[in-house]
Amino acid sequence: MVASVTEATSATHGTAPAWPTLLARRLLPGDTLGLFSPANAIYEREPMRMAIEALQALGFKVKVGVHARARYGHFAGTDAQRASDINALFADDGVAGLIAVTGGSGCNRIIDKLDYPLIRSRPKFFGGFSDLTALVNGIQRQTGLVTFHCPVAESEWNEFSVSHFKAIAMQAQAPLLRNPVGERGDNLIQTQDRIITLRGGKARGRMIGGNLSVLASLAGTAYLPDCRGAILFLEEVNEYIYRVDRLLSTLRLCGALDQLAGVVIGKFTKCEPGDGKYGTLTLDEVFDDYFLPLNIPVFRGAMIGHVKRKFTVPVGLDVDMDADAGSLQLLRPAVL
Repeated sequence: MVASVTEATSATHGTAPAWPTLLARRLLPGDTLGLFSPANAIYEREPMRMAIEALQALGFKVKVGVHARARYGHFAGTDAQRASDINALFADDGVAGLIAVTGGSGCNRIIDKLDYPLIRSRPKFFGGFSDLTALVNGIQRQTGLVTFHCPVAESEWNEFSVSHFKAIAMQAQAPLLRNPVGERGDNLIQTQDRIITLRGGKARGRMIGGNLSVLASLAGTAYLPDCRGAILFLEEVNEYIYRVDRLLSTLRLCGALDQLAGVVIGKFTKCEPGDGKYGTLTLDEVFDDYFLPLNIPVFRGAMIGHVKRKFTVPVGLDVDMDADAGSLQLLRPAVL
């Protein structure tokens, strides 16, 4: 039975209700994962084969969505086809969870075509990152289901990524998410995956966020996550710094940033000034301009985003954030 709805009051977040937190059951070896393509088409056969093999190597059976190999322009089928795969996999009692093949572009086009009452009635693991930011946050906002910013099926499933995915999604642990400390290789000091504290302190709140450009595209809709008292995490790839600045201004102007309890900045991969951009602001300066005036804890460098080794981050789950330590402590398991 679904709990009663408490209406959200912030006009900047559309008219989406604030649902009670809903947890899916943990994934177990032998479970069937539904594989779907919500955005970019898969043009060659081998990437799909490798995605299936990776999930099988994790111990799962795989059910491929009916339209997962379809193509309409650069999309994996029409909007109706891509949305119908997600709805059908949620409706299928033989499917324990859903994970995307890949991201790309196109999730915004289907976010209003998902069957949210169905998803609320049959909560399942739902995961992906990059363009999946729209669906991961949209489903969480519309249903209360804790979703997951995690590797997609065609990601590089290295030991770091696998261990974090298993701990959170399969073993129902509530781990501390913190970058490895002291990994310096042949260097005198650690040079990779360093934490930078912009403003120290601790905060508690629900994790929301993902890819900056996708998240900003939800401004003014009922699918933008409720930012009141939340911990916002952000990542980006291949955006010029002036575009990062513009995207953050969108979140500021819609009132999202003013309501946060804390900010975690992940990896901004290949976010550079661009050719001929003399005198551009640096990422340091952009982040300082938008986040320091908020007077909340902020740290940068979390292993979240378009990088090989990445955390699995529960969206909609309460965490304790420590900006000085650069850590996130889950307050409860993200699955049952």
